[in-house]
Amino acid sequence: MYNRIIINIHPMGFNWPTIDPFLFCVHHHDLYPHGNEIMGPAAPLAGRNLGQDFTVKDGWRMYHGLRIPGFPVHPHRGFETVTVVMQGFVDHSDSAGASGRYGNGDVQWMTAGAGLQHCEMFPLIHKDRENPCELFQIWLNLPAERKFAKPHFKMLWADTIPEIVIADGAGKHTTISVVAGNIDGKRAPAPAPDSWAADPENEVAIWYIHMEPGATFQLPRASDEALRMLYFFEGDTLNITGMDIKPMHAAEMFANHEVVLQNGKKPGRFLLLQGRPINEPVVQYGPFVMNTRQEIEQTFADYRATQFGGWPWENDDQVHPRESGRFARYADGSMHLPD
Repeated sequence: MYNRIIINIHPMGFNWPTIDPFLFCVHHHDLYPHGNEIMGPAAPLAGRNLGQDFTVKDGWRMYHGLRIPGFPVHPHRGFETVTVVMQGFVDHSDSAGASGRYGNGDVQWMTAGAGLQHCEMFPLIHKDRENPCELFQIWLNLPAERKFAKPHFKMLWADTIPEIVIADGAGKHTTISVVAGNIDGKRAPAPAPDSWAADPENEVAIWYIHMEPGATFQLPRASDEALRMLYFFEGDTLNITGMDIKPMHAAEMFANHEVVLQNGKKPGRFLLLQGRPINEPVVQYGPFVMNTRQEIEQTFADYRATQFGGWPWENDDQVHPRESGRFARYADGSMHLPD
């Protein structure tokens, strides 16, 4: 323990360390070039480990994509994904027949629950200019009683996500986008209905924080039971209640204290994850997260037998027409568009 507030400091690689109820967090930031006719990169792919391209080359990665960057069809069970897109777009398609395109501040909250296949591709829709893409993908666990919830996704469009701007005594500003939870009386849109975050008593918070150079901000107090992690991913220095933190480090903190953050000489960007822990066993095998090894074995058997509904789309790396715009089409055929 570093002091009475900071429990531990963790270096951040590609996968960021997480705390219960979270399982996984990753920050994708790729400076994609112009798009080609199929919305892949208008650039040579030679020299890339296609299918497993996680090494930055020329400022971007293909990930599991062979033609279009992103993650072609793959299954999930037993948890949720929260995808926060700061720049660029994500095309979603799933085994229930649902689909969507979202980006530039939008958030998709998807409950895999009992089992779902989906793909999440990064279409390079602009042929006449570069296609920068930046997003967070966060995995949030489900308690045992909701592991088999009906799969569902909900769109939190950018203009529905509260943005709070707080000035310190010197007039320096801190801006917080409230993806989950609440701050200063502003509450995020409701998450997917079966989420651990759907109950306010679980104190789940997902905040994207931007601090001006030299800004000071006080994190509010949560309960004694809540756990909190602050990820410092861009800037030069951060002082947390007297202790200096370097960029690309995460501070695990007690949440039941008011914590003063003092940013350094450069703009600082941070992600905060918080919540009361589920406090159940976690057994994970790749994209499946259950409570016991036997449940994981049953998940594999179920997937072999049902393919979680099969794949109704033409391509494993399905993308939508370039001109589609942002939309969400749900499994029942209903449409949801941003205002």
